[in-house]
Amino acid sequence: MSNNHHIEIPTGKKIYFSSDNHLGAPTKEASLPREKKFVAWLDEVKHNAAAIFLLGDLFDFWMEYKRVVPKGFTRTLGKLAEISDSGIPIYYFVGNHDLWMNGYFEEELGIPVYHKPQEFTFNNTSFFIGHGDGLGPGDKGYKRMKKVFTNPICKWLFKRLIHPDFGMRIGHHLSVKNKMISGDEDAKFLGEDNEWLAVYCKRKLETKHRDFFVFGHRHLPLEIKLSDKSKYINLGDWIQYYTYGSFDGVTFELKVYK
Repeated sequence: MSNNHHIEIPTGKKIYFSSDNHLGAPTKEASLPREKKFVAWLDEVKHNAAAIFLLGDLFDFWMEYKRVVPKGFTRTLGKLAEISDSGIPIYYFVGNHDLWMNGYFEEELGIPVYHKPQEFTFNNTSFFIGHGDGLGPGDKGYKRMKKVFTNPICKWLFKRLIHPDFGMRIGHHLSVKNKMISGDEDAKFLGEDNEWLAVYCKRKLETKHRDFFVFGHRHLPLEIKLSDKSKYINLGDWIQYYTYGSFDGVTFELKVYK
């Protein structure tokens, strides 16, 4: 875990949070209206954003070779570049569908990318932020799979032995079809005591207080009270719910973009 990051929120500004767009799924044509809606949201929030946090799975599959990045998503990437260039910081947390980010966002868009949850303080409020995959009890099959996907030797072999066109086709097929990767079968509320990310947050609270834990991955908009002074937020998605979070320095709100 890195050191705590601190951001002061100016008067009239907000921190915005979004997760799980899965652009490109199930097809490029089907996801285009969702992409345009997300870009419209970015256009709206940039006017009073102190910072924007994207908590992973922006793409349904993303794979960077040394000199090749996935085709498409021009509207999204261009809008993120515009916002970043304007001086508004954007922070990206990789999800289980875009594990293989390797410098493109940092070099081309000026967006830092995190592969593990991070601590942030906004004004005087503490946040623990991440995508959420592989955390908490259970999910052992995915945790084993993630170790394979992130293994440096496996990544090296995949990039060297498989042509990008074929590699992207394999990755997209697995992302759409494999429920262990997509997690679609788990996108239903399990009850506050059984939500495994909430269980994870409660365990983290035993060693250190955080005011808010904010994750994606579950595809469900959730607000669960962990204690009198701590809350777990799940951001939902941009497939069914079109939900996002905002924090003005005092109040965290989970909203629907219409």
